[in-house]
Amino acid sequence: MTKLYRRALNSLLTWPSRQGWQECLFIAVTATGLIGTIAYATSLIVWQVEAKGIWQSLLFVMLVPAFTEELFFRGVLIPDAGEGPRAQQWFGFGIGLFILWHVIEATTFLKGATLFLKPEFLICAAILGTACACMRYRTGSLWPAVLFHGVLVWAWKSFFGGPSLAELM
Repeated sequence: MTKLYRRALNSLLTWPSRQGWQECLFIAVTATGLIGTIAYATSLIVWQVEAKGIWQSLLFVMLVPAFTEELFFRGVLIPDAGEGPRAQQWFGFGIGLFILWHVIEATTFLKGATLFLKPEFLICAAILGTACACMRYRTGSLWPAVLFHGVLVWAWKSFFGGPSLAELM
């Protein structure tokens, strides 16, 4: 079993302790505040409720992008605690790749995702990636990061004018 496969499997099979969930809540609130401030100041978010298909949207967003992106960018790339002295390098690599992934999406198969190329969006993606990486590293579990990523994207799409999948294609 390779190290990366073991990381991913461990992150899927580990459930955070109560203290781990509390740490993740603190990280999520802090990151949401930063992202919300930047997004509001740059008009990435506007109050716009999209009630049609809200629960289907939640299910879809939890699978793609939340679970799939988190499995790779945090489950595989973020080391388990105590794995070695190179955690910071993996953090930087994983977050950089997460940002680059959004650029690749916007320039290849999500032609309507030009929003993903805006610096303010990429800064928000970096904050999200950092928060999710911290959650994964601190708890050893992928699940808080999946939950945070999914709920944040779902809220953006459902209540704050984020683009639908159809708009991104």
